[in-house]
Amino acid sequence: MSQHIVVIGGVALGPKAACRFKRLEPGSTVTMIDQSSLISYGGCGIPYYVSGDVSDERELFTTSFHMVRDPKFFKEVKGVDVQILTKATKIDRENKRVEVENVNTGETSFIEYDKLVIATGAAPRKLGLPGEELAGVSYVCNPHDATKIRDSIAKGEVGNAVIIGAGFIGLEMAEAFADMWGVETSVVEITDQIMPRLVSPALATMAQKHMEEGGVDFYFGETVTAIEGENGKVKRVITNKRTLDAEAVIIAAGIIPQSDLAKEAGLNVSERGGVLVDEFMRTNDPDIYSGGDCVIVKNLITNGPAFLPLGSMANRQGRVIGTNLADGNARFDGVVGSFVVKLFESSLAGTGLTLEAAEAAGFDAVSVLLIQLDRAHFYPTKELMTLEMVVEKETRRVLGVQGYGSAGDAMVGRINAVAAILKNTPTIDDISNMEMAYSPPFAAAMDILNTLANLADNVLIGINRGVGPDGFKKMWDQRDQGECHFLDCREVADANEYVERNPEHWHNIPQGKLREHLDEIPTDKPVVLICNTGARSYEAQITLDDKGFKDVINVQGGMAAIKKYGVDV
Repeated sequence: MSQHIVVIGGVALGPKAACRFKRLEPGSTVTMIDQSSLISYGGCGIPYYVSGDVSDERELFTTSFHMVRDPKFFKEVKGVDVQILTKATKIDRENKRVEVENVNTGETSFIEYDKLVIATGAAPRKLGLPGEELAGVSYVCNPHDATKIRDSIAKGEVGNAVIIGAGFIGLEMAEAFADMWGVETSVVEITDQIMPRLVSPALATMAQKHMEEGGVDFYFGETVTAIEGENGKVKRVITNKRTLDAEAVIIAAGIIPQSDLAKEAGLNVSERGGVLVDEFMRTNDPDIYSGGDCVIVKNLITNGPAFLPLGSMANRQGRVIGTNLADGNARFDGVVGSFVVKLFESSLAGTGLTLEAAEAAGFDAVSVLLIQLDRAHFYPTKELMTLEMVVEKETRRVLGVQGYGSAGDAMVGRINAVAAILKNTPTIDDISNMEMAYSPPFAAAMDILNTLANLADNVLIGINRGVGPDGFKKMWDQRDQGECHFLDCREVADANEYVERNPEHWHNIPQGKLREHLDEIPTDKPVVLICNTGARSYEAQITLDDKGFKDVINVQGGMAAIKKYGVDV
């Protein structure tokens, strides 16, 4: 029997659910409504349109075969009726109808449904600052916002810009301004690092240093108190510590799920916002489904709630909903939390929990950091990749992996490999023996993921004890107190410049010569071992342990991590 499906929201999840359902039930009717004139666009591509990587705004609206996804396209190609500039104002569950309002005329009417999909998405978090209404201040909500920003830059109207927030959108927009257009760009972040809660302070600092080299300035631990302008146009941003000139301001302080419509209809909604759904993407009303940026789903690692507003997530959930609208039994079990963000020639990526998040969730966990080449050491295009793994101590369960590396596919490929199995509670041993496709142009014979798991194993059994670059910096900053003995385990040619620069603090004994020079190493203070990446210093630690030294510390990531972290030695 044919059905009438009504879909509220036409950006990502709504179109996917509508089209999937129509393929399964071509004889049924689908009506998709959206309060905007813009539908089915690639919102995640907006920063890349601003930067110029995407040359034409139309590309955000087109299919891979260059057809514009407008109401005419959906009607003729997909068989879906689309009503734009139509706002859903009320869901009448008892009578199974949606009250809608014409955005232009204010006229109201009703659309009856057999089943309903709520795909209302999310909205930027408003800060309520004086001056938010000034021209030149934007939240980058849709392609029209992006076009205004890009046009003003192209006309030479923007010489400096301030980004409020150092999350995904903030960093992508900072790169767009600084890299493509040469705009003097500052980022103000209320926390003490970029990508807060998503990567460790060590990885965040490495990425921050790289962006600073690209011309982006960062101000952490600061709160924006006002935005000021002249003649209706933004001119400066005021924080609790300084004043920054700004001819463009991007507010990227996070987004909030749009769940008020569902809440007013009596559907279950999280206290912080977000429609609550089961694994079939159903609300507590069996005839109403919801997905995308407006829902709360299950975190498969903590078993708690998760809010993960990504276009990829919306599309996958949309297919599940479309299947189930046609009486299917598709499931969306939840998320482990995977992401990647491009930052000039580098990228940050991750899946699962950081150490901070793991501890907040009640896990007794530890993290390990590794720097290794992303392919065979003899292959000419090799690059260093930094990975960090978070592990539950007692069970050896892998809780997450994050990384910093090039903007190519090598690092995100490793993250995705872990993401694919993370919901199955893998252990260190699973990653240590994970089968990876191997050829010297693509990987080392012992892949960096395998080595990372082996490092975690060595840390848990106590034969590799150390710190990352942040821990090294704390000790190095206190070097004049003489509490640590810094021992470079590299060959003389590599270590000599550091010995000459720091003759009182930096010492050198190559790892292969340690047994011959044990009498030169103090036994009454911690010995801090350093090499290029942490591999030879680990071997040195084994040697010194065997010879009875009691307090030996290996610097994970070695000089490569120290340099990326920005420590001046």
